Amino acid sequence: MVRTPAPPGPTVLEEKLLELAGAVPDPELPVVTLAELGVLRGLHLTGPGRVEVELTPTYTGCPAVEAMAADIERVLHDEGMVEVEVRTVLTPAWSTDDITPEGRRKLGESGVAPPRPGARADGPVALTLGPTRRSGTPREAVPPPGSAAAPEPVRCPHCGSADTTLLSRFSSTACKALRRCEACREPFDHFKEL
Repeated sequence: MVRTPAPPGPTVLEEKLLELAGAVPDPELPVVTLAELGVLRGLHLTGPGRVEVELTPTYTGCPAVEAMAADIERVLHDEGMVEVEVRTVLTPAWSTDDITPEGRRKLGESGVAPPRPGARADGPVALTLGPTRRSGTPREAVPPPGSAAAPEPVRCPHCGSADTTLLSRFSSTACKALRRCEACREPFDHFKEL
């Protein structure tokens, strides 16, 4: 019986470099690291002093990818890597499920409501067209009839209340929505589920 050897695991140096690259803060949400955000997908030594890093953006066209890559390159150059190649990997796509529990905790402590667990829809996102201009408060997306129950409400990161209102589907970045807590009246960002 012929046995094929198991693929080798990461080397000690690869683990160290991955830890350093993973500790780089996200340029748009500096309270979380790239590892906590779940966008750092892999790191491989390709030769002496040469390393390849795989990075998945939170969405295609994310403007922060260039800053992330430059920060990773700087950290790894400082560690003695002569050649650092940061590749953008789009499959599998990143989702908010990739944010670690520590990343979610840090987001909440910094005043950004983390994405709700299990709120991401599997499969295509339902699209409902409406008027191009609306008056009043923007409405939340409602699950289509016959679909699973609505996800848990977005909780205020300041007081924990579930009585929050969507003010704008976009906030300081495309990944976040702007909400207001009706209990403490504080505005806050909500990291949207993807």
